[in-house]
Amino acid sequence: MVKTLILVFISGNCYIFLQKNIMRIILLIFLSVLSLSLFSQITEGEDILRKDNTDTLQGWTSGGLINTAFAQTGLTNWAAGGENSLAGNGLASLFLNYKNNSSALDNTLDLGYGLLKQGNNQHARKSDDKLELTSKYGLKASNNWFYATLLNIRSQFSPGYNYPDDTTKISDFLSPCYLLGAVGMDYKPGPRFTAFIAPVTIKTTIVNSTLLADAGSFGVVPAIFDENGKIIKHGKMFRNELGGYYRMAINWKLMENITLNSKIDFFSNYLKKPGNIDVNWETLIGMKINKYIAASISTHLIYDDDIDIAVDTDNDGIADKTGPRTQFKEVIGVGFSYIF
Repeated sequence: MVKTLILVFISGNCYIFLQKNIMRIILLIFLSVLSLSLFSQITEGEDILRKDNTDTLQGWTSGGLINTAFAQTGLTNWAAGGENSLAGNGLASLFLNYKNNSSALDNTLDLGYGLLKQGNNQHARKSDDKLELTSKYGLKASNNWFYATLLNIRSQFSPGYNYPDDTTKISDFLSPCYLLGAVGMDYKPGPRFTAFIAPVTIKTTIVNSTLLADAGSFGVVPAIFDENGKIIKHGKMFRNELGGYYRMAINWKLMENITLNSKIDFFSNYLKKPGNIDVNWETLIGMKINKYIAASISTHLIYDDDIDIAVDTDNDGIADKTGPRTQFKEVIGVGFSYIF
């Protein structure tokens, strides 16, 4: 049962399949986790979770994974063709938690950044950019349940461009920045799994760049222009939503040298299209080769009904349609790693 849950939870490496079946997959994940919680009394997994819960030490615990990877290709008079390239990528997933008999505090920090320089391009292009901080505090309500509050901040480090156009900026530091505050209940049967549900949640989208705010990027109200194209009123830099929030997370040691961290968030805006649920799903698998060499696989799936993405439907090189789209990113790296 536990192995089946893990396989379901980390599925989704195929973009096309996810794009066509996203809501079915999300529903399957939810039902699988719910089934585990309801029937765990008679499974081997419950025995493991009970043991973990009993053995968990009081006080502070910390740990994480840091990974850096580099790739280089050099070609000279290569008859088969190709381009020189240089790429580098780094990621870090850290946690700092505190627990006593009546309360628990969980803090996580996820960072990622990557650059790619290929061919005769003068400037390196960004291939990964992530900055996320989550803090959750809970007061014990019963054996495995906590009254809890959660704060999540998600943004990026540097500007993003609409490549191959490297002059048109489409994102930047704090543009966007997603700030989410939630109050609800947290279910923690052990250190490996947690499920947080919040019927009262405030989600704020911040677009700190005036240029992007005026364009109405990331769902904020755009600027108002006169008939000559002159700005009458600048776009808003903030957008607030009131809704419900659900978050699941797994931290699992699959084998002696393989760890899995996966989390999935759902948000429904009560005031606008509540049936169009925002999804944010991240998975990180770390595979230790020796003391300092390791491989990592990171995936990130996003669906946000307020973010319009331009697409070229007739393959003529010109974007002719915009709308919400399933976003998917995969980063695979082999290099220096430190797990603690």
